[in-house]
Amino acid sequence: MSSVTKRISEIKQPRGGYVKPSQFNIYKIDDGYILNENENIHASVIGMTVDYLTRFVMGAELLEAFKISCTGAKLAEELFGQKNAMKKAGKLLSDIKSVDEKSIINACKLVTYDVWYRNPMGARKAKGADETNPDKETIQNIEIMVQRSVKFWERYGPIVKDGFTFEPNGYTETVDSGDGDYLTADTIWDFKVSKSKPTNKHTLQLLMYWIMGQYSGQEIYKNIQNLGIFNPRLNEVYLLNVDTISKNIIAEIERDIICY
Repeated sequence: MSSVTKRISEIKQPRGGYVKPSQFNIYKIDDGYILNENENIHASVIGMTVDYLTRFVMGAELLEAFKISCTGAKLAEELFGQKNAMKKAGKLLSDIKSVDEKSIINACKLVTYDVWYRNPMGARKAKGADETNPDKETIQNIEIMVQRSVKFWERYGPIVKDGFTFEPNGYTETVDSGDGDYLTADTIWDFKVSKSKPTNKHTLQLLMYWIMGQYSGQEIYKNIQNLGIFNPRLNEVYLLNVDTISKNIIAEIERDIICY
C-alpha cells in the first residue's frame, strides 16, 4: 500500500525513465523578471505558499486555499499537543489579504502547519511558524511567482478541478492514495517550484495520474489528452500529448506499477 509518489520511489524505471522529460515540449515564458538568487526559508514552504496564494488570488475562498494548513494545525493541537496551534493558524489566516508583504509572511508561516497533515512523524523536526521569517528577497520571489502563476492560468486555464483524486476505481491495493494539483479541460497539470527541470519521477507521476483517472470511472478524466507541468520559478511550461506515449509502456505501468 503506497501513495503514487512512494510507489515511484519503490520501483526502478528503465533507462531514461518510462516517460523521458525530453519528450515534453517546453515553452519558456519571458516576463522580464529575474528572481533573487538566495531565499531563507525551505523550498517546500515557498512552493506551498505560491500554490495556495495563487488559488486565493484567483478566487478561491481563503479557508479553502489554505485548508491543508488549517487541517494540519487542528491535528497538531488535537493529536500532538501543540498548544494554541489552531488559534495561531486562525490569526495568520485572517491576516492574509492579497499578495502584499504582510500577507506573504503570514502565508509562509501558516503553511508550516501542512507538515502535521502530510508527514506528522517528521513534523516535530520541521521549522514551525515562529521560526519561519522570509526575508525581502524571498518575499519578492514569492510575489513574482504568484504573479507568474496567475498569468499562466489566464493563458492555459480555466481550471476545471483544483485538487483531484481517483475514486471509485482508480486506486489499487498497491497504489491506494495520491492526489494531483489541477485539471483543465484536456490536461493534467502539476505545479513545481523547484530550481531544477522535471525528472522522470515527475513525468511518471503525471502518467500514473492519467492512467488512474482513466480507470477511476469519473467523467472528468475522459477528455484528458495532455500531461503538463508548470514551474513558476523557471517560468517554463512542459506539455506532452498522451497519444505520443507507447501503448506498451502504458500497459506495463498499469500491470507492474499500479497493479490493476
